Amino acid sequence: MRTMSAPEPSPLARRERLVGLFVLGVAFVLLVSSPTWFASDRVGVGVAQLVVAVLLGGVGGFLLRRAGRG
Repeated sequence: MRTMSAPEPSPLARRERLVGLFVLGVAFVLLVSSPTWFASDRVGVGVAQLVVAVLLGGVGGFLLRRAGRG
């Protein structure tokens, strides 16, 4: 009796998933470390770091969603 398993993802989909997870990880680190800048009265740097974290989070989410379709 043969069991049906999920098909293996393509190498491109696997790479997109890994890059997406990496980018989300970087976004998370930026997001979590941004209060340090606010605490040291460098609000401009903190805001810029939050903006970059949100942008990277969007890119990472897009890559993960795209890899899931492939």
